[in-house]
Amino acid sequence: MKIFIIYNLGQYNHLIHRMLRDLGVESRLIENTTPLEEIDADGIVIGGGPSIEKSGNSMEYVKALEIPILGICLGHHIIARAFGGEIGRGSVGGYAEVEVEILKKEDIFDGFPDKIKVWASHMDEVRVMPEGFELLAKSDICSVEAMKHVKKPVYGIQWHPEVYHSQYGEELYRNFMEICRK
Repeated sequence: MKIFIIYNLGQYNHLIHRMLRDLGVESRLIENTTPLEEIDADGIVIGGGPSIEKSGNSMEYVKALEIPILGICLGHHIIARAFGGEIGRGSVGGYAEVEVEILKKEDIFDGFPDKIKVWASHMDEVRVMPEGFELLAKSDICSVEAMKHVKKPVYGIQWHPEVYHSQYGEELYRNFMEICRK
């Protein structure tokens, strides 16, 4: 199995690569300008970064690829925008610990408890979830902490599961690996 991490200039993209590598997955960190036809992976993780304007071909990947996709922070926003959702400024900015309520415990959140503490940035967030998506998690400061396409294996998550401060981060990536194996 091979998972590519789309490098969107975010500070945690290398941690995603390391997490997957440490979990035994063949993974590669690739530039967000990589041509679509060069992506021959079983799944992709669209990493965080400073802005959608600097996300290269990430929107094209979301629209065109028929493989599992996991969007983290900016990747979550890219997925929402690609499918017609709305992004806006969060009411709470900066990185901080957030308690997230898990609403659906199958797929990406298989084996999770009802609530977890995570490390997240809410400078920007998904304000309106796109049609064809279901809500998977929320918090007191963000109504769309995680979402999933109802038919495709496409997931968006506001927080950073790859950082030490986020609970169940390794489990989330293991669950994504299982989704990629299907």
